[in-house]
Amino acid sequence: MTLRAIHRTSAMLITAFACLHIANHLASLAGVPAHIAFMDVARKLYRQPAVELLLLSCVAFQIGSGLWFVMRGWKSREGTVAWLQAVSGALIALFLLIHVVAVIYGRTVLKLDTNFYYAAAGFHVPPNQYFFAPYYFLAVLALFTHLGCAAYWQLETASSKMRTAALALPMLAGATVALLIVLSLAGKLRPVDIPAKYKATYATTTIATLNHLR
Repeated sequence: MTLRAIHRTSAMLITAFACLHIANHLASLAGVPAHIAFMDVARKLYRQPAVELLLLSCVAFQIGSGLWFVMRGWKSREGTVAWLQAVSGALIALFLLIHVVAVIYGRTVLKLDTNFYYAAAGFHVPPNQYFFAPYYFLAVLALFTHLGCAAYWQLETASSKMRTAALALPMLAGATVALLIVLSLAGKLRPVDIPAKYKATYATTTIATLNHLR
């Protein structure tokens, strides 16, 4: 298999997990207990050692290969769709790197359950929300955009309108889902009471940063 073929196969596995993860976040629209109940069931699958190792391996490979493709074609890339694909791919790689490291750190060092509260805590300790709102929004939008670009290229023989729709509809869906997730994490759709142990990590970091800037 070529590097690009392996990249696509790895992407399909990561996308399957990402869809499950996004569904988990959307479950929070019914309340945090619904989110955690969904997560408890899903974790029985993706926290199996073999499955988790496979996912982490795919993530590591996807980050490396994705950035390689972005850099290799940087000067020769032409057209809006090609650039959308490259930029969205780079954003996904950056998000995966930060997100996976943060989750592993939370589980192993902070000894926290990396559930809804872990993801939402940053929204509730100012000024961290100014990082986390675009961080989550752009990550979800980038995923849907990247999938839309893939659909666009697959429909090479289709009409221009169909190819445009294949790209635009996933982007619209991605923006909608991203907004709902951000609003949910920020407690704008339902009240969210973040436990002190989750907020404490961000509070310590924020205070240290402010003191450094004085």
